[in-house]
Amino acid sequence: MTMDELGREYDERPWGNFTVLDDSSFDHKVKRIVVMPGKRLSYQTHARRAEHWYFLTGRATVVVDGVTREVSAGDSVDVALGQAHRCENHSDAPVIFIEVQSGNYFGEDDIVRLEDDFGRA
Repeated sequence: MTMDELGREYDERPWGNFTVLDDSSFDHKVKRIVVMPGKRLSYQTHARRAEHWYFLTGRATVVVDGVTREVSAGDSVDVALGQAHRCENHSDAPVIFIEVQSGNYFGEDDIVRLEDDFGRA
């Protein structure tokens, strides 16, 4: 992990990157996530957090517990605690969304990868 020019936690991933916008509270964390064209996040679950995604740019395919839906700017998706989920970018432009995590733990080690394009499952 590194810091961006504003001193926020930033990390490059094989699918794009994320920036932590707020992690000052015990009960939520906020990230800006960028999924690059042709990439997708792992199909994953979390034991200690739920997520709310608000899409800012692009068109994406979202899968939550096996149900697939198309989303674009202005759409939102709720992922309940324990639900399997992923975001896929099949377009030619980056997909950017804000992820609000709620729960009691927000570490990256609370990711159980069920499927992954990058050998991390």
